[in-house]
Amino acid sequence: MNAEKPPSWPLFNRLFDKVFPQTLKPRAQLMQALEEAEENLVIDPYSRSVIEGALQVESLKVRDVMVPRSKMTMINSESSTEDLLQIMVSSSHSRFPIHNVEQDSILGIVLAKDLLAHFAQDNKEEFNYREYLRDALSVPESKPLGVLLREFQQNKSHMAVVLDEYGEIAGLVTLEDVIEQIVGEIEDEHDKEEDNIIDYGDGRYLLQANTPLLEFNEFFESNIISDNYDTVAGLVISGFSYLPEQMSEISLHGFEFKVLKTDTRRLLLLEVQRKIIDIKSSKDKVSS
Repeated sequence: MNAEKPPSWPLFNRLFDKVFPQTLKPRAQLMQALEEAEENLVIDPYSRSVIEGALQVESLKVRDVMVPRSKMTMINSESSTEDLLQIMVSSSHSRFPIHNVEQDSILGIVLAKDLLAHFAQDNKEEFNYREYLRDALSVPESKPLGVLLREFQQNKSHMAVVLDEYGEIAGLVTLEDVIEQIVGEIEDEHDKEEDNIIDYGDGRYLLQANTPLLEFNEFFESNIISDNYDTVAGLVISGFSYLPEQMSEISLHGFEFKVLKTDTRRLLLLEVQRKIIDIKSSKDKVSS
């Protein structure tokens, strides 16, 4: 007797062909296939968002998700055991870059659990962090996020120091930062409410898309007013007149907006810069 054949899933097969094509298919086709799969209950909304997040990771750079230097918690290489303890307790982090202030370099990473083990042994001596120092992975701002994720896996690392084009410390990126781009925010009891607007210090700002326009105006001393939307996401979508895709850019009200993260329903993360006005060109237009 012939074995019973498994049921045919044409939609699933089409989705599989689009995710693993023999030849590269346009991104729009893949997104349409995911939409059809959700509508036909082949995948649920969360699974769809995870797949889309994984695709977007490949388009992002480290500089798009890093914690800028101004927000980093670094420990001075000359700090005492008491200073180390105070910083670790107040920050609630688990990994800390050791900063050589004189050379402005990162010597390595120290884990909070190493200091706790020191105290657990009722050790009266100063904690010598050099005995526990772990190598710090250094990456350039321009490294693709997907490549960084694979490096984290290969090196069994959870944190990397981000360097700018001059080799100076620009920020910090963690494995959690990358994973959150795929699965969404991962919060625990120690997480503090993040700022809606983060200054990278080079004219770029990382912006939560749901930031109220009022807060945006106060931060940038601008005067954007509308009766049709209350958030920056609404402003950007209105400018496009549709929901833009990742890495789309638009100039509005003297600002350059870039879409860093989105899903099929809303904008999530934006990069914003003040629009640079060519003064010479402006004068030429006036004189003409």
